[in-house]
Amino acid sequence: MAKRLLSGEEITIVNAEKARISGNRAQIVAHYKQRWARGKNFSGPKYPRAPDMILKRSIRGMLDYRKSSGKQALKRLKVYVGVPAELKNIKVEDSGGAKRPPARSIYLSEVSRELGSGRL
Repeated sequence: MAKRLLSGEEITIVNAEKARISGNRAQIVAHYKQRWARGKNFSGPKYPRAPDMILKRSIRGMLDYRKSSGKQALKRLKVYVGVPAELKNIKVEDSGGAKRPPARSIYLSEVSRELGSGRL
């Protein structure tokens, strides 16, 4: 996805809450809680709790967002929870992810709920 953004393509992700993270549920939740808690004080980096913003932040980590090309690529990325009204009638391209979900995985909405987000 990062390569597509850097090549100039505009990407819109819908249903960000349905993204899956593979791995042990307890370890994933602990990892995201630790990241979020680090940003609670004034000196740490701020980390989001909403599923759309967690996904956007993860994609930002794949880009060199401090350079102008990475900043422009990040501006071409739109992430939504659910499907907005203006995108309801547009043909959707499948991401080509796993056909069968991994046995050990967790939805991004569950991670967000564990962090205390009210945006779902």
